[in-house]
Amino acid sequence: MDPVLLILIGVTAFIVFRLISVMGTRTGHEQRHDLEALKRKTAAVERRTEAGRDESPAEAPPQPVSTNARLLREADPQFDEAAFLKGARGAYEMIVEAFAAGDLRSIRAYLNDSVYDAFKQAVVARENAQQTTDLKFVGIDHAAIVGSDYDDEWITATTEFASNQVRVTRDKDGNVIEGDPNRIDLVKDRWSFSRKRSSSDPNWILVATGDAA
Repeated sequence: MDPVLLILIGVTAFIVFRLISVMGTRTGHEQRHDLEALKRKTAAVERRTEAGRDESPAEAPPQPVSTNARLLREADPQFDEAAFLKGARGAYEMIVEAFAAGDLRSIRAYLNDSVYDAFKQAVVARENAQQTTDLKFVGIDHAAIVGSDYDDEWITATTEFASNQVRVTRDKDGNVIEGDPNRIDLVKDRWSFSRKRSSSDPNWILVATGDAA
């Protein structure tokens, strides 16, 4: 055989051998190892994800309450004073405006029977006298729980409001008989709200009204 050809064959074989030794060969065994490693990694990720789902965040303790609201917290460990006052502000404005307009139907669900009857009598007396009340609610300066109580059935929060209002009462001819349309009055009220302890309904109802001292 030609010596040159033998040399070329030898060089070629050497190069092939070096390529195989550097790159290696894949027999399928390595692929199985790769798949097993991938499966193990995936399972580990899934376990961490499930563990994260199972670890529910700790329930935040309720915020401290004022001295006048301690009985409410005693009756209801989850009582939230800030949330109550926010709702009480909204209820106060809504009820005052509805009463001034004589629209008791829209607020009936928020009044107990005695308060509703008192409001109704006042509205009827105003209508019989052919008088109207114009009210502009400017805003609430202050709202705070000033008293609290509970029994086996009810929990009650007495709340004081200080609000700015423009209130005018007119006769049938539109003449002002009380108030001043150009004056903002500071009005102070003390209202009591109650709800049933056993009820899942978070809404409170107005059970008493009065002027604040």
